[in-house]
Amino acid sequence: MSSALSTEERIMASDPLTTDYLVVGAGAMGMAFTDTLIDHADVHVTLVDRRPTAGGHWLDAYPFVQLHQASVFYGVGSTVLGDGTVQRTGPEQGFGERARRPEIAAYFDDILWRRFVGSGRVTFLGTSEYRFDGENHLVESRVSGRIRPVTVRRNVVDATYLSPTIPATTPAPFAVADEVPVIPVHELASLREAPDHFVIVGAGKTATDAIIWLLARDVHPDRILWVRPREPWMLNRAVVQPDPLVALQLATDTMASAAQAGTVDDVFESLEESGVMMRIDPAALPTMAKAPTLGAWELEHLRTIDRVVRLGHIERIDRREIVLQRGRVALPPGALVVHCAASGLRYPPLVPIWGDGPIRLQTIRAGFPCFNAALAGYVEATRDDDRERNRLCPPNRLSDTPRDWLHMQARSAHATRTFGAEPDIAAWANACALNPARIGPTLRDSPAVRAAQQRLSEVAQPGLARLSELAASATPGGER
Repeated sequence: MSSALSTEERIMASDPLTTDYLVVGAGAMGMAFTDTLIDHADVHVTLVDRRPTAGGHWLDAYPFVQLHQASVFYGVGSTVLGDGTVQRTGPEQGFGERARRPEIAAYFDDILWRRFVGSGRVTFLGTSEYRFDGENHLVESRVSGRIRPVTVRRNVVDATYLSPTIPATTPAPFAVADEVPVIPVHELASLREAPDHFVIVGAGKTATDAIIWLLARDVHPDRILWVRPREPWMLNRAVVQPDPLVALQLATDTMASAAQAGTVDDVFESLEESGVMMRIDPAALPTMAKAPTLGAWELEHLRTIDRVVRLGHIERIDRREIVLQRGRVALPPGALVVHCAASGLRYPPLVPIWGDGPIRLQTIRAGFPCFNAALAGYVEATRDDDRERNRLCPPNRLSDTPRDWLHMQARSAHATRTFGAEPDIAAWANACALNPARIGPTLRDSPAVRAAQQRLSEVAQPGLARLSELAASATPGGER
């Protein structure tokens, strides 16, 4: 940014700000952390984001996106997203409601301005960038260029460490000839003319969402060419529901499958038999396990796509052909290429959440980023020693391969046992709707719940031991 003022003049021209915590990133994790922190500690928070309001990548997402799991598992702990009801009609009747993009964006905007800023305990600096020059915490407005010094009494919180990459903000990872039309997936809903064919590039949830959306708008499956670099494992959405019996059964199936498995792939095939995992092509063994949720009805629709290219990642697209790692295929005439190939999840190095620098928000138990961030907020508010905080909240990795997924589950189980052994954390977690393992007070003594807990206890130890062995092994199955 050009400016008539020097950096020193821009700093001196701004009023300094003093705060207890400087949270960088007003996406889902930054919001969940801040929400729990101000509920359990008498502190002031300054929240900084390059966007004009809260919501993170949801502000850039494709317009037809929905949450992949029930709304109650997402957002902040103090305020449920949606009304917690189940779907009464449609192919997911009986499942928890799943919010769409407009509802999610409005929810975070309301939390930011009404609950946070309205309380007087949170200052929001939007359309701004944070930087640390070695001595000073500085926030620069992307609009005016003014730089505001911030005195931080306690700590900086990096809520962007796991920020996802999405097609709207990430260029397609392959070369494209000038005359070939390529759009990111979020532009799919604003087409002015129907192309003859759609080339969907990507193997993850964005690609499956795009295909389901096209099929629902009467695009015949024969008009869709799906470039699927890897075969993915998907979690059956039926087993990720806000019901303790469902959660306990999922944990039991996972541990039982691991306990009897000889290889990584054995675990997934057993989970498939149990209705936990799903794959699009029954004849192809998946090597990808980011494991987003998918409805059984969506799987049926995806299997109608016969034109699937399995030749690895695209290297370039020319006027007449698609060049991939392991071969070439013709580019259909009149085709529109739809970029769904951003990596989505990010895989930075595992580092302690609390260290010499900023607090780096990461997952702790498997999945559910909002619960993990809220848990870190609670531990920050209620514990004084960073070593103890790190003991209670060891960082976890997000999964990409089947072996990664087992590693994530093993670390998750150990961490859950650790923080769950603390009476106050257990009480907080059981009162937090974001917690997928929550068992409310009315169900705690239910015979069905007690029986489910007993079944889990019988397989938990051998299952966890085998999970850890497989995750640490050099088993080739399921690797990249």
